[in-house]
Amino acid sequence: MADRDPDTIKKEIDEARDRLASTVDSLAERANPRRLADDAKARVLAFVKKPAVAMSLAGLGALGVVLVIRKIRNR
Repeated sequence: MADRDPDTIKKEIDEARDRLASTVDSLAERANPRRLADDAKARVLAFVKKPAVAMSLAGLGALGVVLVIRKIRNR
């Protein structure tokens, strides 16, 4: 076993602890449920705001309104 200075060993342990703390903080941020929900919401909104999707949703909404009106009138 190589002889190592205790101060050097302590310094290496402190550096490893700092790296581990940084990694844990990064993982905690990436796995944060609020951040994941916000990211998912942003992706959905970006998708829905595309013109083709917005027009399709508007058409489906109009079709739904027409079907509800027909059902009410046929009672």
